[in-house]
Amino acid sequence: MNGAPVNYATMFRLDGKKALVAGASRGIGLAVAQAVAAQGARTVLAARSADKLAQHAEALVDQGLAAETQALDVSDADSIDACAEAHGDVDILINVAGTNIRKRFEDYTEAEYEHLMQTNLHGIVRLTQKVGRRMIERGQGGKIVHIGSLMSLLGLPYLSVYAMTKSALAGLTRTLAAEWAAYDIQVNCVAPGFILTDLNREMWRPEKMKAWLSGAQPNPRLGTPEDIAGLTAFLASPAADYITGQVIASDGGYTTTAKWPHAPAE
Repeated sequence: MNGAPVNYATMFRLDGKKALVAGASRGIGLAVAQAVAAQGARTVLAARSADKLAQHAEALVDQGLAAETQALDVSDADSIDACAEAHGDVDILINVAGTNIRKRFEDYTEAEYEHLMQTNLHGIVRLTQKVGRRMIERGQGGKIVHIGSLMSLLGLPYLSVYAMTKSALAGLTRTLAAEWAAYDIQVNCVAPGFILTDLNREMWRPEKMKAWLSGAQPNPRLGTPEDIAGLTAFLASPAADYITGQVIASDGGYTTTAKWPHAPAE
């Protein structure tokens, strides 16, 4: 709030801000785009799927919200550069784009490794560098929110390369928060827990997976993209002006608590 009088009616609003959501065609990215648009941001939905983006943007416009689309392939340097050049007035950058390949570490091919690194890390770094430079030049501050993972905080089997990329985003979050604080740019990372999306729906179908989650996590349900969107929209708002360099889990308590069968005697 920079010492100004607090207006609690507007502190969560994004009116007058422009938000670029990288990876907005489905799942968490789409929910995030919908959330920031609903809070008043002029929202750019960016991804490879032009047809899906157009449909989603049109739906937002039909609700009286401000939305547009931008072609973006985070595995392609030219596409990233074109996106950053087309939107030099971004106030909020939200990096959601990413993918995953689950397998034993010793079985990853070089091509799979390079694909995960380019999509989940190198492309995000390039986009953040270019958009962040424009934020600094504009001198009006800004917000950057990375969508990390539980793998930004801990380890689970068969996710080694994915975990490397998401751990790197957590480190980038902390260092950029320190480096860009002088320009009134806050940088944070959301670490989603077990969120049901099209990318993992089959994995969660077996009853043994649901039973495991119920025994491992205090809130026994799978998360939804909307669970992540609310936190992300908050971190993009003036209400989060004093929050930076944080990796915040939205995970039903998985990373901070544990369940056990003991109960006190009645």
